Amino acid sequence: RIGSATSQSSAIISDRLQELVKLFKERTEKVKEKLTDPDVSSDDESPAASPAAAPPPPPADAPAGDKAAGDEHYCEMLCCAFKCRPWLDRLKSYRFPSSIDPLTNLMYVLWLFFVVLAWNWNCWLIPVRWAFPYQTPANIHFWLLVDYLCDLVYLLDIIVFQTRLQFVQGGDIISDKKAMKENYLRSQRFKMDVVCLLPLDFFYFKVGVNPLLRFPRCLKYMAFFEFNNRLEAILSKAYIYRVIRTTAYLLYSLHVNSCLYYWASDYEGLGSTTWVYDGEGNSYIRCYYWAVKTLITIGGLPDPKTLFEIVFQLLNYFTGVFAFSVMIGQMRDVVGAATAGQTYYRSCMDSTIKYMNFYKIPKTVQNRVKTWYEYTWHSQGMLDESELLVQLPDKMRLDIAIDVNYNIVSKVALFQGCDRQMIFDMLKRLRSVVYLPNDYVCKKGEIGREMYIIQAGQVQVLGGPDGKTVLVTLKAGSVFGEISLLAAGGGNRRTANVVAHGFANLFILDKKDLNEILVHYPESQKLLRKKAKKMLKNNNKPKDEKGGPRDPLIIPPKADTPKLFQAALAAVGKAGGKGHLAHLRWKLRELKAM
Repeated sequence: RIGSATSQSSAIISDRLQELVKLFKERTEKVKEKLTDPDVSSDDESPAASPAAAPPPPPADAPAGDKAAGDEHYCEMLCCAFKCRPWLDRLKSYRFPSSIDPLTNLMYVLWLFFVVLAWNWNCWLIPVRWAFPYQTPANIHFWLLVDYLCDLVYLLDIIVFQTRLQFVQGGDIISDKKAMKENYLRSQRFKMDVVCLLPLDFFYFKVGVNPLLRFPRCLKYMAFFEFNNRLEAILSKAYIYRVIRTTAYLLYSLHVNSCLYYWASDYEGLGSTTWVYDGEGNSYIRCYYWAVKTLITIGGLPDPKTLFEIVFQLLNYFTGVFAFSVMIGQMRDVVGAATAGQTYYRSCMDSTIKYMNFYKIPKTVQNRVKTWYEYTWHSQGMLDESELLVQLPDKMRLDIAIDVNYNIVSKVALFQGCDRQMIFDMLKRLRSVVYLPNDYVCKKGEIGREMYIIQAGQVQVLGGPDGKTVLVTLKAGSVFGEISLLAAGGGNRRTANVVAHGFANLFILDKKDLNEILVHYPESQKLLRKKAKKMLKNNNKPKDEKGGPRDPLIIPPKADTPKLFQAALAAVGKAGGKGHLAHLRWKLRELKAM
């Protein structure tokens, strides 16, 4: 009984001492590694932040009527407390900016919309009021009210907005108030804006309210073209607006032609001949119908009778052919620009199919190629993302790459602790690749020279005796193959098959690109190689060291006696060799002899 109890206690002590020795060894290795290379990140927990100092108590003499900041938006009304609207507070505290960036300020784009709205009022309705009898003494007050509201918009644009627009001079953005005002006063636009607001309305007292006196208001066309440029810059599908604008050009030319036809009919006399307007029905609709048939040269119109009618009709035909051909050509350019990418995609796909048919590629391969083209185009809107970014400066390409990929790459354990600029350079070397369902991303046994980042989709890692067992499924944001980038000997071999589960979009970083980057960052290169060796060492450890199942042994190996325990046994032996520890020492010698 004494021997069995002694053996149990010795086994417990031996296991505990072995654990302590193992912990001491690991601690010593970490300290040595930290002292050798300070760039290595420690696995220890970061020290907790010191608690923030408590705010000082309010002074005793503070007025008791002060309220918390959160209660300031309450106002008392009668016996209830009502909340003021937050937008009303923001409106009260709003301050008009001293300078406006015309390229990025959305408020300026909104203001240009109102200016263009006033400009369209003048361009469309001045010819109508001049030609058709729609302006009468009964409704003259309405016309004048809207006219002067448009004039007010013009005036505010000159005084408030145009004098606050930033401009570039010598590469610098000028935002000084005096300089911005002087720049506008020297510009061609200021001269046109002054001509637009010529006070010809004073002639109303002499010749009456004649709409033609407001014709200079139509000269504010610069605001219209500026609004087009700013709006197209912020729209995701600008070609839709271009189609609408081109259609509006055609409708406006027909609108002006219908006004001229009614004026010519009124000049000749309504219903005087078969060519002029007979005065029946809606005058504007009837004249617009005639203008459409004339400009588009449909035909079927009555022949002109007088010399004035013949000259007017000839000018109409010549103008119609020219204007309609210009509109058709512009519409073709707009539609062609909108479908340029689709045309390029179709031409690439047709060339590839022609190539495969020439070399008699099997239909299964051809179908997979067609599927790749279809999915890549519909998912990305382009076949190669790098072609789109080639025209951008290096700094802008870096900004786009950071927004797209930095959050994923920064989580890779291999690159943590590296130079931030090195990671930025690496982001620009990533290339996007689309894999079809059941495509092999990498195969077991091949040499790995790439790292993969899953942007969209899933991939499956296959293993087992048959190589078809799904070991793990990696989703978007996962990274694999990063160790192969720094492995020695031309690259380590893949240990498993990786297959795309459905459509997968991956970012790939080549080993060659990484080596070209690391030439300029020697410290990061040293850190990456050390981390890669450590990760390879951990991957190559036998399973029993990781706590996995061990192979069954008939006679298990005896653990070595810890040095600390041996020192304790030696001290007890020198003291006299009596007691339980002396008996344990004798047992250990006997076991060693066996």
